[in-house]
Amino acid sequence: MSEILSHSQLTAIAEEFGTPVYIYHAEKIAEQYQKLKDAFANQDVVIFYASKALTNVNILRYIKSIGANVDCSSINEVKLALHAGFAPEKVLYTSNGIAFEEIEEAKNLGVHINIDSLSNLEKFGKKFGHTYPVGIRLRPNILAGGNLKISTGHDKSKFGIPVDQFQKVLECVEENNLFIRGLHIHTGSEIKDADVFVKGIEKLFEIIPYFKELEFVDLGGGFKVPYKEGDTETDITLLAEKVKEAFANHPNPGNKPLQIWFEPGKFLVSEAGYFVTQVNVLKEAGTTIFAGINSGFNHLIRPMFYDSYHRIENLSNQNGPEKTYTVVGNICETDTFASDRKISEIREGDYLVFYNAGAYGFEMSSNFNSRFKPAEVMVKDGKAVLIRRRDVFEDLLKNQIEVE
Repeated sequence: MSEILSHSQLTAIAEEFGTPVYIYHAEKIAEQYQKLKDAFANQDVVIFYASKALTNVNILRYIKSIGANVDCSSINEVKLALHAGFAPEKVLYTSNGIAFEEIEEAKNLGVHINIDSLSNLEKFGKKFGHTYPVGIRLRPNILAGGNLKISTGHDKSKFGIPVDQFQKVLECVEENNLFIRGLHIHTGSEIKDADVFVKGIEKLFEIIPYFKELEFVDLGGGFKVPYKEGDTETDITLLAEKVKEAFANHPNPGNKPLQIWFEPGKFLVSEAGYFVTQVNVLKEAGTTIFAGINSGFNHLIRPMFYDSYHRIENLSNQNGPEKTYTVVGNICETDTFASDRKISEIREGDYLVFYNAGAYGFEMSSNFNSRFKPAEVMVKDGKAVLIRRRDVFEDLLKNQIEVE
């Protein structure tokens, strides 16, 4: 099992590369991937890394090197994956409310495609018929996960074709002689109950018999990772057992074995990521002590966007007495990272680390307030390497056209 990066390692990287800085521990990614491989060792399961969590090309190349495939949510993610060296047959593109031209482009690149709307399914069928296989993303109408803002399978969600429109799907497939290779569902994120996946499988088994050319079922991702002390992650071993049992109880008509696909993103990279910042100022206001850091929601928006929790520690004074702080950013908006959080005594200039920063951290960053995006560093075999330089002023003007 890989060790977490130590306070001294994180401090050394902060001093070498400056702050704020995202740091990714390669071996932790490999460890998470191996958990999945070990749990599903006796099943025909394929793992696609949901690259929307973190798309730095060096991370993509590393994930390719450990054997994973890649799942993409945009045509540019597809192109990044191909640029990183993934073969087209290792790339899955799951569309979401996009223009048909983007699906056409994915088809021309030769990757797997999941289509998420009746409209685009019909357009694809009329243009390509049976010549190119596709998957269909269905919305199972299952409410799952720990946060409604990132739940995607319920009956109010925009994602996928609602299962109650299944008859229209069949009519479209028959009318256009579509080659349906797979069925896809994804219920959300932060799913710790393995039975949620079983419910999804139950929905699929009502549908599977209608597709004679089916080769895979895609159960999406959404595995939970621990954030707070005492949190648990999805029990992958239990999940594997339940998935195996579910498929054993529902043999595919004709006894044709179906491959199972999963698309974990956060599960692979969240715990591998650290975000190190520096304290600019301490400000007392009544009973509240604000620790203002040199970052904001322009670098890490998750706490503000969907109330995510990130454990925060003081790298510079780890053995100091605990005090209660509200950690805030330097953006001209409300950007509170943590309220009334017990942290070892903070002094101006101290380094603070945010844990579980590998997924949707840098990926959601921006230049709001014309501030620079941070650097990214990857630690592999104990060596820290810069994989994205920090913005400089010229980057703010890079695509602007100055007119007279």
